[in-house]
Amino acid sequence: MDGARNHWLIVNSASGSHSDAAVAALSEALAEAGRPPARTITLPDDQAPDRAALEAGNVGLLSIFTGDGTANAVVTGLYGWDGQILMLPGGTQNLLAKAFHGDATANEIVAALAAGQLIPCRRDIVRSSQGDALCEILAGPGAHWSDVREAMREGDVGGVATTLSQAIGQTTGGGPVRVVEPALGKEEGYPAVRLYPEGPAIAVDGYYADTLGEVAQQGLALLRRDFREGPHDELGRHAAVVCQADEPIALMIDGERRTGGPQERFTIEQCPVVFLASPGHFGPP
Repeated sequence: MDGARNHWLIVNSASGSHSDAAVAALSEALAEAGRPPARTITLPDDQAPDRAALEAGNVGLLSIFTGDGTANAVVTGLYGWDGQILMLPGGTQNLLAKAFHGDATANEIVAALAAGQLIPCRRDIVRSSQGDALCEILAGPGAHWSDVREAMREGDVGGVATTLSQAIGQTTGGGPVRVVEPALGKEEGYPAVRLYPEGPAIAVDGYYADTLGEVAQQGLALLRRDFREGPHDELGRHAAVVCQADEPIALMIDGERRTGGPQERFTIEQCPVVFLASPGHFGPP
């Protein structure tokens, strides 16, 4: 890590877990670690930096203290940058930070940074026509549960009721998604297919909700993005996957809603930026 280059910090004031006190404490911890932020960028008020901005600012380390959706938007705009990215848990689920650091807190990760224990690494991602997923893609009617979570995050009581009704209706009656290349799982498809990087391959799980109890269990799992809790079939690991439906496929990419076509192809790629990881999580780039 080049300490002669600048260090910038990105935070998101719209995050459900954001607080000024947490940002101040993090900035103080980074300063004590010898890496005080030369600039703190607060989204959405400030514009997220692109590669050109980081290069012009002589930035060698970018710390991102946000949730997965914001991190995705920032990182995918930095492809080809030669600096290093430090993911810190600053959102609700923090799946990306957990991928690099397990359940370590932001202060514990900063302490490891100060001790020189973090390892430069690259991460495999899942690519789709609607964007790259650093953590996961959920394809199918079940992706509508992200609309419920967004309404809850904004404190929109009426919106929660509306989107909850729509999400349940989509889960039970929406057009299922079939995994057709390779042909995997149920022929009739699933309300939700989850695709996520696992080693140099895409791991695929098909989520179903055939009974009222399973709908409730599945909805809670999708709402929390804790997919282990939802009833599902494990469909193996593959270099590429094609999903098909009879209508445009709803997608949730790192927690954010998108809409694809009736057929979507997903591939495994290497993310063209370098991250810092805690020991035991990823190898060198």
